[in-house]
Amino acid sequence: MASRLTVIFYILLCLEAGVFLTLLPWWQPWGMGDWGDNFFLVMVAQKTGFVVLQRAVASGWVRGAVSGIGLLNLAMAFWEIFHFNETVRKLQGADAPAYKPQTEARAAVEPLPTADTLPTTPPAQDVPSARATDHVPHHGRRDE
Repeated sequence: MASRLTVIFYILLCLEAGVFLTLLPWWQPWGMGDWGDNFFLVMVAQKTGFVVLQRAVASGWVRGAVSGIGLLNLAMAFWEIFHFNETVRKLQGADAPAYKPQTEARAAVEPLPTADTLPTTPPAQDVPSARATDHVPHHGRRDE
């Protein structure tokens, strides 16, 4: 149930962000003013002295980029709507291979290893010393 709610809330978030990011740069709802004449944008531009910032945000290029991000959000929302069940299954972990415990019947079929089939260690003279194989520089050791 939690995975279903997670996917539903994700879809709603993507839809909401997509609609607002697509429409707000071009539309002036409730008399809020133009995208480039935003109160906070004007205040930041005046306080920092970056009047170019206000002109850049008001340009059609930035408006188009913001609308493009909104369209991507809408596309993600619709993709999640069409693949809802698959996403829920993946969140629940259904795509992982199922755990199959080893049963007694299967253990009886596979024989246990015997002493002659176990790997053996090589004789002591063939084993290189630990000093030669540890790849640690020995000039910094204090135990010598």
